[in-house]
Amino acid sequence: MSFQRPPARQATLPPEIAFLQAEGVDGRLLARAAADAAEAGTDAATALLQAGLMAEGAYYRALARALDAPYLDGPIPFGLGLRFPDSVVAGLAPLAPGAVAPCVLAPRGRMIADLLDGPRRAAMPAIASPTRLREAVFAAIPEQVADYASHELRRRAPERATAREPAFWWLLVLGLGLTAALCLCAALPAWLARTAMLVVQSLFLAMASFRLAALAIAAPVAADATVPLADANLPVYTVLVPLRREAAVVPHLLKALSALDYPAAKLDIKLLLEADDPETGPALTRIPLPARFEVITVPPGGPRTKPRALNAALPLARGALLTVYDAEDAPDPGQLRLAATLFARLPEHVACLQGRLVIDNPGDSRLARAFALEYAGLFDVLNPALARCGLPVPLGGTSMHLRIDVLRALNGWDPFNVTEDADLGIRLALAGYTVGDLPSPTFEEAPARLAPWLAQRTRWLKGLIQTSLTHGRRPLANARSLGGLETLCAAALVPGTVASALAYPACLAAAAWDFLVLDIAAAPAFLDNLPTGLAITLFGTGLAALILPALLGCARRGWGDLARSSVWMPLYFLLISLAAWLALAELLRAPERWNKTRHGLARTSRRGRVHRPAGAPGALRHLDSAGGGRGAGERDFS
Repeated sequence: MSFQRPPARQATLPPEIAFLQAEGVDGRLLARAAADAAEAGTDAATALLQAGLMAEGAYYRALARALDAPYLDGPIPFGLGLRFPDSVVAGLAPLAPGAVAPCVLAPRGRMIADLLDGPRRAAMPAIASPTRLREAVFAAIPEQVADYASHELRRRAPERATAREPAFWWLLVLGLGLTAALCLCAALPAWLARTAMLVVQSLFLAMASFRLAALAIAAPVAADATVPLADANLPVYTVLVPLRREAAVVPHLLKALSALDYPAAKLDIKLLLEADDPETGPALTRIPLPARFEVITVPPGGPRTKPRALNAALPLARGALLTVYDAEDAPDPGQLRLAATLFARLPEHVACLQGRLVIDNPGDSRLARAFALEYAGLFDVLNPALARCGLPVPLGGTSMHLRIDVLRALNGWDPFNVTEDADLGIRLALAGYTVGDLPSPTFEEAPARLAPWLAQRTRWLKGLIQTSLTHGRRPLANARSLGGLETLCAAALVPGTVASALAYPACLAAAAWDFLVLDIAAAPAFLDNLPTGLAITLFGTGLAALILPALLGCARRGWGDLARSSVWMPLYFLLISLAAWLALAELLRAPERWNKTRHGLARTSRRGRVHRPAGAPGALRHLDSAGGGRGAGERDFS
């Protein structure tokens, strides 16, 4: 007697996609979506759409038929009570009287299964896709969106927002205070004036010592090998990419983002455009985007800054973690997976991980080489050391990875601060959070010519002045919040950076005059020699603090050829001083001006020469394809 094996039983499809069988959707696609969802630990509808196995519009049209509900694909007649961001976040908005339904619903994820399994209501809401609902809300109430992006921080935490008062008054008060202090010192007895000078010199020496102390703290460019989280345990990750006049780098950007080693079902990539940008939008429309990419046009409004665009998109972010990339960035493909793995093992008070920014085009000019040296010292030496010591870290504007609940509790970015990254780092510290080190590179393009470099650096230093004025309004309260060492660190890295840049030419000229022209006579008493000795020590320490971290950063990356360019750094610091003085003038004339840096001009690249040991987190195992698997019809941007 012969026995036959019974046919294999087809696995039951999750309800959020099972209804598509009646629509004639290929069962193999549905089975793949169900398998992807089980592996990634997400719902099958998200897996189906994010992998590009089915168009979003077609899915929601079929869902509306399954629910016997109206489907809205064109204009949406909103009623009273439409609000941003509430209506978009909830996926629910009121419709006008007489419309096809009382409200419109754009369900996601598990909510879809609940709708399909639940009882049918007499008055079902109309159905729209999340993208269509978001576009319609932005079109219906652009003023609300713009107002939220520009003023939410100021409404909720005015003490943490850029001051409304013109910078002239703040600088006038500082100038009068400094003049009064100098006059007071001149009127003091000699011994007391000398003591005051010693105190000031010691304070500046302590600030410079932060950079030198960082040399003793190990921070290799790649961490020890680590076991990454399984796909099912990874959180949804939001990537925000603000773009403005960036058509030249769009293909390179999309190639870099499509290479991210992260499950497609858990990637939420948002490309943020400005409403009046005539270049970037058309460049994006010429390239078929994977389903995990979303293009958002930010309504017009002021100020015209990157943080305003980020604020408009922040309520729409679906991730538990969030990062920001600039248009020219090329992050290591394993960066998101490494960040998620580290966040899962770190305590909750570590709210941010700062990635390593690496200049990709030092061969373009001496200016680009000096920029690369500066970044090597900052991101491979100083910032990792500060993070390991739990001290405040002025963040970089890109590759900072954040717990999104903390970012929302801090009300996002300050749209009126043109160095919003450094400001956010200080606000995190004031709120009791710390920043961790993320040893994963993101390659960036440095300006190779003086004019664009000067415009960019002027903006950065202007933002540091804004940050100093904003958080200097309550110095004693903020010092108590931070603690003594943390306050000294924040003062050294934010106002100290600007003050040292402003004073550098005068100090350099005075030192050259004293050392090369005049003889420094020794006084008979030790205390009489102390101010001169401290001045010499301070000048030498300051130069060492600027150059040695850069040299150590080059050593950690194996950049012996680049280290030879460090002889030009004293001249490079003169350019930084020029930018600081221009920043001071621009703060008075145009505090909100965002000097746009043009990208896509690099002629050289050393990207393939960056050291990445086998088995290091930067070389975590890759999935079968970039981004966790491309769906049907998705383009490989290589």
